[in-house]
Amino acid sequence: MFGRRPFLEALASTPILSSLGLAAPAAAAVKRDVFKELGVRTFINAAGTYTALTASTMPPEVIAAMQTCWPQYVNLNELQTKVGERLAQLLKCEAAMVTSGAAGALSVGTAGCITGTNRDAIRSLPDLTGLKSEVIMQKSHRFGYDHAVRATGVKIVEIETEAELEAAANPKTAMMLFFNDAEPKGKIDGAGWVRLGKKLGIPSFVDAAADTPPVENLWKYTGMGYDLVAFSGGKGIRGPQSAGLLLGRKDLIEAARLNTSPNGSLTRGMKVNKEEMVGMLVAVERFLKLDHAAERREWDRRADVIRKAAMKVKSVNSEIVVPPIANNVPHLKLKWDPAVIKLTPQEAMKKLREGTPSIEACPMTDREWLAFGVWMMKPGDAEVVARRTVQVLKAAMA
Repeated sequence: MFGRRPFLEALASTPILSSLGLAAPAAAAVKRDVFKELGVRTFINAAGTYTALTASTMPPEVIAAMQTCWPQYVNLNELQTKVGERLAQLLKCEAAMVTSGAAGALSVGTAGCITGTNRDAIRSLPDLTGLKSEVIMQKSHRFGYDHAVRATGVKIVEIETEAELEAAANPKTAMMLFFNDAEPKGKIDGAGWVRLGKKLGIPSFVDAAADTPPVENLWKYTGMGYDLVAFSGGKGIRGPQSAGLLLGRKDLIEAARLNTSPNGSLTRGMKVNKEEMVGMLVAVERFLKLDHAAERREWDRRADVIRKAAMKVKSVNSEIVVPPIANNVPHLKLKWDPAVIKLTPQEAMKKLREGTPSIEACPMTDREWLAFGVWMMKPGDAEVVARRTVQVLKAAMA
């Protein structure tokens, strides 16, 4: 009979379990390069934490924590509760949960604002008959990701002024959504949004997906009084790319959890498994312990390596910019005289991508500037980007 001991011994001989220390000493891991097998291009990330470019890479301690989880079974609700309690303690908020990215946080958070803990209402979504069915946003804050909110069936009601917001508020209003990166564009700032939400008795929700660093933002917005806050987990925090954080009021987090996996609900498909929950927790713990000043100095150094090399090419000028809200990290921008270097920034970006090694420049690149985001580079990448950039520019000189 094939009993427990032989079964475990057989499992211990597999390459993956070997990495967990469960293998026999003689077991040899067989490494595969699946990307190479499939013909999928890998590249130096000189762009940033863009989802289409697979955002950030997970640090070893996050991967190690996730690896300890997969061979074991747990109750998913119990794990989400325990992880949420730990995250809430770390991030100084009432309650927290791990979501399927920031977009998932928007969907489950909106659903929670609509249904509360009413299970009949949860099962009825996206049918909003008899339920709250409107979300208020500033017109200037409309963005592509508000589709994650509209997926619940709600109607977005656009306003521009405080007076218009107060007039729009009614018993059908489920929540008020604020897009943090668009704060300078709106007539109502974040503090005003929270104040009006409290006055009107409507939950205020802020999308702060790409707003780490700085690390303080992880408790800034709940501290301001926002009822719900969404963060991406796979950007600056460097957790699993498919994970995110929803922080805020305990009752709304409870309602959001009931609206997603493992429960039967509209957003059940926005599933978060045990590995992602643990990976996200460990990523947050690591992020809080980082020497952020030292990390910033390294980013500045990388930008300067590329800048100094490129500035040696005739007619090249440079600028280092730090976006004030989202992606608040150094970005290097290069421009040149097109009469001297007969290449547009977009053409230079394409040549960097198609060369060896392939380099992805920042989508911030436009008709005037070639842009680089340096914070997701690995050691030695800045020097390679500098060399390749100089090669591309010199090759196009008249």
